[in-house]
Amino acid sequence: MRGQTYVILTIIFIIIIAVFAVLNIESVEVTYFFWKVKSPLILIILFSVLLGVIVTTSVSMFKYIQLRRKNRELKQEIVQLESILSKHDLLEKEDKNKSS
Repeated sequence: MRGQTYVILTIIFIIIIAVFAVLNIESVEVTYFFWKVKSPLILIILFSVLLGVIVTTSVSMFKYIQLRRKNRELKQEIVQLESILSKHDLLEKEDKNKSS
């Protein structure tokens, strides 16, 4: 259900951007640091949205990679701690208490 909601919201967002862009077709002049460019506003809007998507995706992927690395480290730590507990027969006692 959550995946469907995400897809529906994405489609609605794309439709809103497309309608907004089509309504703004006049040419505008944009200054990029040292030069000026005259182009249709629709291209400026779509380029800005695309750039926002690229930046957001890049930041999200960076955070995702960090979290995966941390998750892997924590899983290794759990295995090590379980190994130590099982050497001292503490893990089995803990499991028996949970099943009672």
